[in-house]
Amino acid sequence: MRHIAFFASAAVLAFAASAPSAKAEEGMWTFDNFPIARANSTLGTSIDQGFLDRVRLASVKFGGCSAGVVSGEGLVLTNNHCVASCVANLSTQAVNYAETGFTPRSREEELKCPGGSAEILTDISDVTERMQRAGQGLDGNAFTQARDAEAGRIEAEACGNDPKVRCQVVSLYRGGQFKLYKFRKYSDVRLAWAPEDRAATFGGDLDNFSFPRFAIDAAFIRLYEDGKPAVTPDHFQWNASRPVENTPVFVSGNPGSTQRLLTQAQLATVRDVVLPMDQLISSELRGRLLNYAALGEREAFEAMDPIVGLENTYKRGRGRMAALIDPEFTGRLAAAEADFKARIKDVPELNERVGDPWAALEAIQPVQRELYPAYNMLEARMGGGSSLYGWAVTLVRGAQERAKPSDQRLAEFADSRLPAVEARLFAERPTYAGIEQIRLDWWLSKTREWLTVDDARVRGLLGRESPEGLAQRLVAGTKLADPAVRRALWEGGLEAIRASDDPMIQHVLATEGAARQVRAEWEAKVEAPTSRASEVLAAARFAAYGDAVYPDATGTLRLTYGKIEGSDVPGQRWGAFTTFAGLWDRETGAEPFKVAPKLSAARDRIDPNAVLNMAVSTDTIGGSSGSPVLNEKGEIIGANFDSTVLSQRNAYGYDIRTNRSVIVTAQSVTEALKAVYQMDHLLEELGAK
Repeated sequence: MRHIAFFASAAVLAFAASAPSAKAEEGMWTFDNFPIARANSTLGTSIDQGFLDRVRLASVKFGGCSAGVVSGEGLVLTNNHCVASCVANLSTQAVNYAETGFTPRSREEELKCPGGSAEILTDISDVTERMQRAGQGLDGNAFTQARDAEAGRIEAEACGNDPKVRCQVVSLYRGGQFKLYKFRKYSDVRLAWAPEDRAATFGGDLDNFSFPRFAIDAAFIRLYEDGKPAVTPDHFQWNASRPVENTPVFVSGNPGSTQRLLTQAQLATVRDVVLPMDQLISSELRGRLLNYAALGEREAFEAMDPIVGLENTYKRGRGRMAALIDPEFTGRLAAAEADFKARIKDVPELNERVGDPWAALEAIQPVQRELYPAYNMLEARMGGGSSLYGWAVTLVRGAQERAKPSDQRLAEFADSRLPAVEARLFAERPTYAGIEQIRLDWWLSKTREWLTVDDARVRGLLGRESPEGLAQRLVAGTKLADPAVRRALWEGGLEAIRASDDPMIQHVLATEGAARQVRAEWEAKVEAPTSRASEVLAAARFAAYGDAVYPDATGTLRLTYGKIEGSDVPGQRWGAFTTFAGLWDRETGAEPFKVAPKLSAARDRIDPNAVLNMAVSTDTIGGSSGSPVLNEKGEIIGANFDSTVLSQRNAYGYDIRTNRSVIVTAQSVTEALKAVYQMDHLLEELGAK
């Protein structure tokens, strides 16, 4: 596929100017291309560039979630489910903060989240020309390695060895643009408040991805620097007033991934291969974890957080599968692609320069379908989510890769990315042998099932052992649960790795070469040609639609907008708000509709008419959890914590009729802090006392 530059001829520019813009309220927009005029026209607001700058500098990325700074002393609002791992890591069976809530009486009692880190986006610059030039004339692995190496160089040049900043080259429009994002990094993140888990998850899996909701899915963390609360002059003002229906809102967060720019051929692969495989194997892991949790109190405690996360992922996948077999929805996606093709064909100059990237992408699909099971099981899912196995892979590959020049390594081990690798590797996190063994056993058995017993890679992975026996032996024999052991192996380099008698290390040493081969084949035959064709397609899209096009979500900061409103479509008909009175009415006294003890005890002290949750028409997806929800003044009025099942089609296209984000309000958080948990020092800090 030929390289294609951006177009600027008069004919093409006139063509782009005539193209329709994205539908009102649609788009996960980057902060350097937010449609201010269109948003103001749609909402009747008067935001400006200053508004965008203030919002960006108060928005936080926290792990796989989003958050917002709400005081000048590093206090940050996010979701309770975003701190669930932190709560689990800090808890024991004897002191289980998921059951009691975490309610420190002062800042001195705030506890550090093991391995927790947070980032604030401070600068965006364009590096498109440099990144695209790096891959010119190359194909396959050479193309991928050249692009990865150039990204590493750009990141190292911009950030150097400063531990307080992180740089990341972000691919947008599937290769149409590359931007350098610079972040202010906080490696000391402490838990400042979390409610009882049952207060945040009321309704359980039955209510997940639905509305009405009755959940206080909120928590506070605090950013620390040099052992003290960070100074954060850029922060959102807290607004605990009752929200008003049909008023405009803005949501700033880090949506994880969308696939709206995929072609029809690519979506067919997602529908027929990727989603079915992911759903089938995830459902079995869920069953194994549920069986383990039923063994006793200790097992239930260990499995709680993994089960919640897996059920969330599984239900999201179910919604996406439903979207891709919905004729009305997929018909609109097909019509949009047909319009795009027609616009290119109608401009001879453009048609000549673009060629047929759709055909190029379609030709890759049979290869991708064939390679996906092996790539998914041996590389992408290596270890099945076992922390111990994941650390072993990091140690082995890290030692191997650091022996090479930075620009010749696997991308994740470039010099610019090693600080993040080390932070994850050295974090003091508890591991549970039972959960570790379940994950490893599941991964090994599913790999054998999907690739077959006769696959040489499976034979190499298992030898003459069963998945159950191998998983038990590796977990029982490894010492990698000790961060001091991990640090010693990392610092000892390849010599220490090869000399180690740890069975987990030795297993990864003996088998990860097969995964490398699978990864190399995937990058050469799928990733590289897809990137080349997608780059051409992106340039054509810019020419056809101008800057009215927004990029797919990539886990980086975006701003979306909409209104506070209910829904009136089949399958979801409800108003915009729920209240505490509705919570009391929904209570049955039996799980999952049993109100948390402290919340129940405070019933008479809580305003029954206070808005607990609300629905808004903003364009969000997984990763948007914890995103600050703002009014026109930039005041925080809540945090996004969910969406509806019908909104899961949002991965492939926005539909204002069905798309609703679910928000926990600042009013309900204030009621909880005041009436339930007596967090007076936080109320004072928020200016809400």
